[in-house]
Amino acid sequence: MFWQVHSEKTLYTAPRVAVRIADVELPDGRHLDHHLVRTAPAAGAVVTDEQDRVLLIWRHRFITDSWGWEIPLGEVDEGEMPQAAAAREVEQKTGWRPGLLRPLLAVQPVNGFSDALHHVYRAESATPAGPPADPWEADRIDWLPLSGIRKLIDNGDIVCGTTLSSLLYILLDHLPDTGHEPTFDPTRPILLRDIPGLQL
Repeated sequence: MFWQVHSEKTLYTAPRVAVRIADVELPDGRHLDHHLVRTAPAAGAVVTDEQDRVLLIWRHRFITDSWGWEIPLGEVDEGEMPQAAAAREVEQKTGWRPGLLRPLLAVQPVNGFSDALHHVYRAESATPAGPPADPWEADRIDWLPLSGIRKLIDNGDIVCGTTLSSLLYILLDHLPDTGHEPTFDPTRPILLRDIPGLQL
């Protein structure tokens, strides 16, 4: 079902964000005005260590008035490559310089409302680089065991969509190695309780 956009106009604009309204034709021929937000892309990283811990920041989000653990993530500057932005954001927000970054996934966290695109990378090491350049970003910075991620999600301590997607993707790496290619069984989804060592 394809929604056709006939026009789009700006209601409000600021550096790196615009609130717009689009004249959209639905598949049945009806038209509606659909509000949307266009933003600059963001980049961040899931940084883990040899002890199967992940580097997270504990912060308050005033829009939802909620606290939660998040991966370090922030805007990609104009002309900057997302991988470089991810490395910069990790160091600025945590004071840790990530090791080699490799692409993990891309997330469109609110694609029914915004074109926001988050580039997420993975690093398997980090070295201390001094105090965070942006100390106001987080109340706490900590290395938390991957085995405890499910409990944090269940307790509502991880609610950010990009962080959830990224950490659940990482947890797939912890599925047991059966020695053969996995087969897809459409009647049985992968359950988090199948992951060895995961605290439920």
